[in-house]
Amino acid sequence: MSAKAAEAVRTAEAYYDSDDADRFYAVIWGGEDIHVGLYDAPDAPIREASRKTVAHMAARLAGLRPGARVLDMGAGYGGAARWLAREHGAQVTCLNLSEVENRRNRRLNAGQGLDGRITVDHGSFEDAPYPDESFDIVWSQDAFLHSARRETVLAEAARVLKPGGELIFTDPMQMDAIADPAALQPVYDRIHLDSLGSFAFYRRTLRGLGMQEVACEPLTPHLRTHYARVRDELAARRGELKGQVSDAYVERMLKGLRHWVQAADQGLLAWGVIHFRKPE
Repeated sequence: MSAKAAEAVRTAEAYYDSDDADRFYAVIWGGEDIHVGLYDAPDAPIREASRKTVAHMAARLAGLRPGARVLDMGAGYGGAARWLAREHGAQVTCLNLSEVENRRNRRLNAGQGLDGRITVDHGSFEDAPYPDESFDIVWSQDAFLHSARRETVLAEAARVLKPGGELIFTDPMQMDAIADPAALQPVYDRIHLDSLGSFAFYRRTLRGLGMQEVACEPLTPHLRTHYARVRDELAARRGELKGQVSDAYVERMLKGLRHWVQAADQGLLAWGVIHFRKPE
């Protein structure tokens, strides 16, 4: 692993393991689902919008049935895993870099009586610790952007899928063609990398791995709505975070969310559902 890629892993782990991030995501972002939501209205509750994304993705999967083995790459607090286990009877493995998030994930699983259906592993999706052809479905939501080796992440997803298995994920991305990449520098600085993925990148890379495209569904307006919604919620509720989240973290988060919204307004960002299948 290159020094840059290793640094990206360490940065993501340290960020999500911090007390500030843990409290922010638990209180403001929704606690169980810390990914982009699907919004019927701009002021819809973040938690409800985030859960709609999970249900929307699950409805696309032909192989999601009782007993299906699912790997959630970058599972966060495990909200999707609990949905898949509870609503569809799946056996879910959560692979996640933050042990702080993993501990909360395990507590929530036990509290909802789902710890028998969900396993939570600490680790990186750049080196998934599972044998070849282990899973029926690989799932991820808004996590791949944190990797400096996205090709490796996709190769790992393809490797652990059984023949006929499905890969489905979302990710905050940049548009396929950007006239001035420097316009995205504030967003790159936020994730401590020099690029985002794109629909074209993910499609090209997955096809190169021999995967078959099922669908790529652009849902970009929801990205802008979500980041604006989180920013407004944080600004309105920052008083209740006093003593739980540092003022410096809140200021950095408000600034970072503003950069994401501005980039979306400039037409620089993309977001949606990417769905591929491994050939039989």
